[in-house]
Amino acid sequence: MNLVIFDDALFHLLRLTRLLNSPAGNSLLVGVGGSGKQSLTRLASYIAHKQLPTQIVLTKSFMLKDLIDVIRDQYEKCGPKMGSSTFLMTDAEIKNETFLEAINSMLATGEIASLFTKEDKEI
Repeated sequence: MNLVIFDDALFHLLRLTRLLNSPAGNSLLVGVGGSGKQSLTRLASYIAHKQLPTQIVLTKSFMLKDLIDVIRDQYEKCGPKMGSSTFLMTDAEIKNETFLEAINSMLATGEIASLFTKEDKEI
């Protein structure tokens, strides 16, 4: 694929790649819609040899339980299997404040309360 990337986008791409390669690397991208945040994240994820970015599919019935299930799947792919992936979430996918609480807990401590049952942790 032929891409034309201007200098500022290249600098952001380099920063994203460096962040994704760092242990427990995460970032919050802020900018106007259509500025390429998702595209640069996907490209940086590919450069950093991560799995394709996981992004939730928001439906009317999508609730906190569904978000927890998606995050649990990510943890299962990355933890025991020693995988590496990217979780991509946009502001449009934040349905209510409890989503933000779960994401904040994941970023701050690496854990979400009641993500795994006691039986799951023993396996």
